Amino acid sequence: MRDDEKKKDGLTRRQVTAAGVVGLAGIAAAPAILSSSPKQPAGAAMNRMPVAFFPHGGGPWPFVDLGFPKRELEELEAYLKGVPSLAKQTPKAIVIVSAHWEERVPTVMTAPKPPMLYDYYGFPEESYRITWPAPGSPAVAKRVRELLGAAGIESAEDSSRGFDHGAFVPLKVMYPEAQIPTLQLSLKAGLDPEEHLRIGRALAPLRDEGVFLVGSGETFHNLRAFRDPRFGPLSNEFDQWLQAASTAAPASRDAQLGAWLKAPHARLVHPREEHLIPLMVIAGAAGEDKGTTSYVGSMMGMTHSGYHFG
Repeated sequence: MRDDEKKKDGLTRRQVTAAGVVGLAGIAAAPAILSSSPKQPAGAAMNRMPVAFFPHGGGPWPFVDLGFPKRELEELEAYLKGVPSLAKQTPKAIVIVSAHWEERVPTVMTAPKPPMLYDYYGFPEESYRITWPAPGSPAVAKRVRELLGAAGIESAEDSSRGFDHGAFVPLKVMYPEAQIPTLQLSLKAGLDPEEHLRIGRALAPLRDEGVFLVGSGETFHNLRAFRDPRFGPLSNEFDQWLQAASTAAPASRDAQLGAWLKAPHARLVHPREEHLIPLMVIAGAAGEDKGTTSYVGSMMGMTHSGYHFG
């Protein structure tokens, strides 16, 4: 039996990946598929947007041949194509938190027509001609800052920032038509998990305003360890811990994610945690919605996963 067919927490890796292809609606027998919190008013729950965290892969992987294993890329691409179906309605806007942008305080893009930011190097020439011309949304950027301010969180704005590859690569797969107004929100320097959970909680009202809040990163990000077979079991053990934490009851989830450094092999899996911290923002915005492991796959032999809430 292949690794991707072995059972993992009641689901095979192939089944979890398939959830993305069929709209992440869930697999009938899967205990991890959870509904919205019953604490929410019925009307609000029906209209509330979900929140999601997903792995964005390496560099411009879907659009340029980088020599990555084909099966791994096909599974990740199929999953990302299914993420938009999480929402019951077309988003009025998308706010994405990328692992590739950090500022002194949370900072929002305000350009009405954001440019491209090719924040990678050493790739083929065509990597620097990729486009994703989604409009920005100064109005939603203003709303983001209002919500952060109301929570006592200092913020800033950037009128020239473009979409980095942590944003435009997965979003080009998810929304190739590039028609939905989109803006990025930066991480806060220092990468404190509790601070980013708090940022997410402050932004939760966006979910009732038609905004799809998503986080883009990786649950394994040690560039020196990719393709090193000694790290495969370590990445898998960390990811099993992360799956349990992300799908726990909300109070326990936030406490565990806030203390993620206690997880098995935490610093071996994330020598620096910028690729994990977007998950904290998403978990904070999830509120009382419990989580679902919507994707488990591999990238160059290392386990990585995606989650949604609501």
